[in-house]
Amino acid sequence: MTVKPIDPQPTPRWPARRLEQLSYQRAWVEVDQGAIAANTRQIRQFLAPSCELMAVVKADAYGHGAVAIASTVLGAGATALGVATIPEGVRLREAGITAPILLLGSIHSPDEVQAIAHWQIQPSLSTPKQALICAEALDRLGQSLPVHLKLDTGMSRLGAPWQTAVEFLQLVHGLPSLQLASLYSHFATADSPDRAPLQQQHAAFEQAIAQIQAEGLPVPKLHIANSAATLLDSSLHYDQVRVGLALYGLYPAPHLGDRLSLYPALSVKARVTHVTTLPAGQGVSYGHRYVTQRETPIAVVGIGYADGVPRALSNQMEVLYRGQRLPQIGAITMDQMMIDISAMPQLAPGDVVTLLGRSGSEQITADDWADRANTISWEILCGFKDRLPRFAVAADWSSNQVTVRS
Repeated sequence: MTVKPIDPQPTPRWPARRLEQLSYQRAWVEVDQGAIAANTRQIRQFLAPSCELMAVVKADAYGHGAVAIASTVLGAGATALGVATIPEGVRLREAGITAPILLLGSIHSPDEVQAIAHWQIQPSLSTPKQALICAEALDRLGQSLPVHLKLDTGMSRLGAPWQTAVEFLQLVHGLPSLQLASLYSHFATADSPDRAPLQQQHAAFEQAIAQIQAEGLPVPKLHIANSAATLLDSSLHYDQVRVGLALYGLYPAPHLGDRLSLYPALSVKARVTHVTTLPAGQGVSYGHRYVTQRETPIAVVGIGYADGVPRALSNQMEVLYRGQRLPQIGAITMDQMMIDISAMPQLAPGDVVTLLGRSGSEQITADDWADRANTISWEILCGFKDRLPRFAVAADWSSNQVTVRS
């Protein structure tokens, strides 16, 4: 099986092909860009024609590979991208991405303004002070830049108090180097079945808009919906939605799972490195948190918590091999884990098991891990480390067959 690396960064002393072969021997991530495109098209069709889709590709596109994913989603209907940091935006620009990029994080210094102006990244402004710093730096550069004003309607994170929206807009309108591109906010509880907090935030956003209109100020582009709000209610869509998790094939909450048929795009696979048989009563791994009850064939798999497999999943997860679920046993270590192969004693060094993804009729998702590790699927996806190379594959969803993308 040959592979196509996503955003490879080969060590100069090694030929790229040789490094690719070496890295593929242990553990890796496969990303189905066809699934990403299908998810994007579904979401695009879910929106009104006038509503734009911003694809959130921060945190290396939730671990999927930002450059490749950005190209895929833009080709499938997204019109803008969202990132959290300036380097994330710069990396997309260096790769030739020309679409609008919204910086969701804050900026505080003239140096940051100079960088985003050079790379044509559009900042979020949460305070009048940030607006003034941005304007002064741009004036010195002799440039102007689209900016997005963020309001805090109840997230209690970034954003100016929504009650100050009029004053904030008036300030920005008086700064010629700032081109007001949008006004936005962010929901804190859109994934909760209890809609009361969301409704309170929505009402605050609406009041801010009404106050702006009452002052006769032009209302810019509006957006507030993340993946959950996008799936929940079309009245929250406004002029644009900012979608992250749903692009990658996961639902923000179980009760939103009937809106679209999303395809998880990320799989994690690793090779068996050693096989042995343990006697009854033998402890396994650090702390002997698992002790065999009978003679047990086990396999060591070359992946661990340093790669992004949560140690909290020790003795709680399974892997897939030829459609069979095999339990993980003992503490997950930094670079390795052990599995009980009693159901597949023919497993041998070099064989590949699936940690996340599909094998036959069985599937393990990031949601499964999140439930068992008492966390969220976002954290699982973002946790896979750089030493796991990313490879592009193309899947036939109807037959569950995976082939290499040419």
